[in-house]
Amino acid sequence: MQKTFAMAAMLAAAGAAQAADNADLAAIRAQIDEMKKSYEQRIATLEKKLAQAESKTSVQPVAAPATSQVSQPASGFNPEVSLILQGQYKNMKDVPERGITGFYPAGGHDHGEGAIPGISKRGFSVDHTELVLAANIDPYWRGQAIVAMVDGKAEIEEAWFRSLGLGHGIGLKGGRFRSGIGYLNEQHPHMWDFADAPLMYRAMFGAEASYVQDGVQFKWLAPTTTFFEIGAEAGRGANFPGTERNKNGSGSVAAFAHVGDDVGVSNSWRAGVSYLTTQAKAREGHFEDVGGVEALGKFSGDSRTWLVDFVWKWAPNGNPKYQNFKFQAEYLNRHEKGDFSCEDADSANPGACTGGLNSLYRTRQSGWYAQSVYQFTPNWRAGLRYEQLDSGHRDFGANAVNLALSDYRPKKATAMIDYSWSEFSRVRLQFAQDKSMLGITDNQLTVQYIMSLGAHGAHKF
Repeated sequence: MQKTFAMAAMLAAAGAAQAADNADLAAIRAQIDEMKKSYEQRIATLEKKLAQAESKTSVQPVAAPATSQVSQPASGFNPEVSLILQGQYKNMKDVPERGITGFYPAGGHDHGEGAIPGISKRGFSVDHTELVLAANIDPYWRGQAIVAMVDGKAEIEEAWFRSLGLGHGIGLKGGRFRSGIGYLNEQHPHMWDFADAPLMYRAMFGAEASYVQDGVQFKWLAPTTTFFEIGAEAGRGANFPGTERNKNGSGSVAAFAHVGDDVGVSNSWRAGVSYLTTQAKAREGHFEDVGGVEALGKFSGDSRTWLVDFVWKWAPNGNPKYQNFKFQAEYLNRHEKGDFSCEDADSANPGACTGGLNSLYRTRQSGWYAQSVYQFTPNWRAGLRYEQLDSGHRDFGANAVNLALSDYRPKKATAMIDYSWSEFSRVRLQFAQDKSMLGITDNQLTVQYIMSLGAHGAHKF
C-alpha cells in the first residue's frame, strides 16, 4: 500500500515539473515573438524615414554656400610624397679635366668649373636630392614624377605614367623614364650599393651614369613559374651617346629580356640581355691634338650598345632582414661608326686640327664590373667592386695623325662599409683606387649619407 502511494506521488511530481517546463518554454517563445515584432516595427519605421529623406533630397536641391568662406571638400589627390637627401665628403686628387682615357668624352668638359659636374667635386657637397610624387591615377593607370636638385638647379629626372590593368602580363609606360636596359640603369643613385656608379655606366651614358628615355616602353611578363619578361622602347634619343636632333619619329630604340628563378628557399637569380641603338649629330668631345693644343671633336653617326647582366641573391630561408648577400655583374660592348671632325678650340693658338678635317670614325669598345655586398647584421653591410674597360679598336681615319690618342684599359677597385639605422637612413664609408686615367693613380675616400623622408616604394629585385 505504501509502495503504491509512493509511486503515485512520484508520477504526480514529474507531471507537475513537466507542466512547469512547458509553461517556461511557452513564455520564452512569447518573448521571442514580441522581440521579432518590435524589431520589425522599428525596421519598417526606419525604412519609411529613409524613403522620406531620399524623396526630399531628390526634389529639393542643396542650397549654394552663402559665402566663399564655407569650407570646400578636399580633392581626391593624395599622392605618396618622399624626399631623398644625399650628400658626401670626398677626398681625391685635383685633376682639372677628369675623364676616362681611351673613351669618347661624354658631354665634353665644363671649363668654367674645371671639371664635369658631380665627378671631380672634392670636399663637402650636396650630391643628389630627389623629390618624388607618385599616386594611382585611377584603377587603370599610375603616375610618378621625380625632381632632381643639384647645386641649386632642378630638373625633371622622371615623369611617367604606366598601366595597371591591361591584363595578360602587358605593361605600358610613357613619358620620361630610366630605360629598362641592363640591371643598374633603372636604379636611382640612392639605391646604389656604392657611392658612385661603375666606370662602364659613365663611359656608356656620361656623368649621369644612366640612360633616360623620353618616349614609350612596352613590357610583357610571361605567365610561367619562371620569371621571364621582354620589353621594347622607342624614345627621343637626345641623351649621350645620342644627341638632340629635333626630328620626327624615334631617335633611339631599345630592347631587353630578363629571366630569373628561385633556387630553394634561400637563393634567387636574374639574368638579362639588352640592346640600345641611337644616333648622334655633331656630338662634341674635347681632345688634345699632337701639338698639345685642346681640340674640339664632333661625331655624327650610329651608336649601338649590347649589355649582359647577372644578379644572384642569398638570404637564410628567404628572410633578408638579418643576413643577406648579393652578387651582380654587367658587361657592355659598344660599336660606333660615322664621321668625325676636329678643330682647335683656341683660334689664337692653332694646332694640327685647324682645318676641321672630316674623316671616318669607327670604334669597338667593351667593359665590365663585378661586385658583391654582404649584410652581416641587421645594420651593417660591406662590399667590394672591381671594374675594367677596354678602349679596344678605335679608328679616327685621317684625323688619327692630328690627335694625341692612347690605347688603355681603365680600371678601378672599391671597398665600402655602411651602417643603416633603418631602411630610411644610411651612412657609408668608401675607399677606391681609381686608375681610369692614363698615368694617374687616384686614391679616393668618400663619406656619404642617404636619408629618405616620407613614403617610398619598395625597390626592384
